[in-house]
Amino acid sequence: MTLGVASDISFPLRLREKELVVGFIGCLILRVGNQPAFYKGKLKIRKPTALKKKWYFYCSFSQVNLVTPIPATMTSIETLYDLFLRHPHVTTDSRNIPAGSLFFALKGASFNGNHFASQALKAGSSYAIVDEADAVVNDRCLLVDNVLETLQSLANHHRKVCGIPVIGITGTNGKTTTKELMAAILSRRYNILYTQGNFNNHIGVPLTLLRLTKAHQLAVIEMGANHPGEIKDLCTIADPDYGLITNVGMAHLEGFGSFEGVLRTKGELYDHLRTKGGHIFINMENPYLESIARDIEHIPYATSPGHPLWGEALSCSPFLKLRWFKQYSDQGHEANTHLIGSYNLENVLAAICVGLHFDVSDEAIIEALEQYVPSNNRSQFHQTEQNSLVIDAYNANPTSMAAALRNFKDYEAPRKAVILGSMKELGNVSEEEHKRLAYHIAEANFDRVFLVGEEFKQANSDYPLFTDADHFIDYLKEQPLEGYTILIKGSRGNHLESIVPYL
Repeated sequence: MTLGVASDISFPLRLREKELVVGFIGCLILRVGNQPAFYKGKLKIRKPTALKKKWYFYCSFSQVNLVTPIPATMTSIETLYDLFLRHPHVTTDSRNIPAGSLFFALKGASFNGNHFASQALKAGSSYAIVDEADAVVNDRCLLVDNVLETLQSLANHHRKVCGIPVIGITGTNGKTTTKELMAAILSRRYNILYTQGNFNNHIGVPLTLLRLTKAHQLAVIEMGANHPGEIKDLCTIADPDYGLITNVGMAHLEGFGSFEGVLRTKGELYDHLRTKGGHIFINMENPYLESIARDIEHIPYATSPGHPLWGEALSCSPFLKLRWFKQYSDQGHEANTHLIGSYNLENVLAAICVGLHFDVSDEAIIEALEQYVPSNNRSQFHQTEQNSLVIDAYNANPTSMAAALRNFKDYEAPRKAVILGSMKELGNVSEEEHKRLAYHIAEANFDRVFLVGEEFKQANSDYPLFTDADHFIDYLKEQPLEGYTILIKGSRGNHLESIVPYL
């Protein structure tokens, strides 16, 4: 039954013969969705009829208004999970409603999904999960204490029910590339689930886990973080059995406060696995990772001999070619990748290490590495009519910037230019790090240098500086670049991908 203000509700009321009924102001308790709620209104009595010595009065409540919900009754995870098994498609976007889905009405700084619950139901959702009583418009609205926490708890419950091995991956740089390589390798032997795009936060991780089915055999879950405690929270949701930290560097310092804060937060993955008795894939030549990896079962890899798995870069012109060795063997395996930069060697070795642990054959690993082509402006090579482009415009921090410049300095090309976007979220070290970056650029002696972003004003360099990508595009229209090999590197906030059509 759906109630509204000033509605009229009629129902039979059975009374015994001697009971007296008069008009009164009454209270009605009805169930709305899964939630009982108090309503008040004026009771009216209509003509009685006799049936089997009992009187039936046809009564109605007029001017019915919601007084207050009964707060104690909330939809349990068990009840919600039963619904999820019947409606396994989950959405948080009222603009994209798959038929028969569950709509989770998330809140944010500038939006409130509760306001769109009714719209989601009309668009095709079977149920809407809300955390505001006013959003309960019918029995297909399920009230919970907190929608986000419920989404996370549901994902964790589903992950436990599925019971497959989960590999958690995090790191300052390279985690998405490494995740993609791991997925490419593992999928040669297993039906795997892995994080799509950048769904690596407190919303993306549970949404990924809720895509698990009985057919999946492994899951690779990427975990991102920009403040302390975030990896810990994501581990609570995903409950990984294996973990990989690609590296630890200077990034998101506004949230972490310091490099030590970054290390502690990334190390929360190790903390979880230590408590659980899990395993870690670890670069044995990274002293920061070694320092926090005590008392955890290691599955090692490295870039120098003397380790169960190690590899070396053979060339990078323009793509990384590598040779790798396993089990202290002198017989190596070569692979030609489509990745730009020698700094990707560690990412490739990490993925190989995971594949070998899960018994993927050497031949299948090589095939996966050689067929994988990066996307999303990560380590991409793009040839235009005028120039050759090395595009790495998805993210940037001091560590990844330095690595990219070192690699590009050694890149074999007659004329080299760099287009660098500023580094975001560095907090009080922003000025120092942009000055340091300008020094590295000058040291490399590139033919042309262009800087994009307000933060570069702090560097006080003599290189051409543009406040944003649009201003740089205006420059390129007037003074196009031709005949260069160009490195494009910067934080996403600079939108450097928008300049590619003008090169």
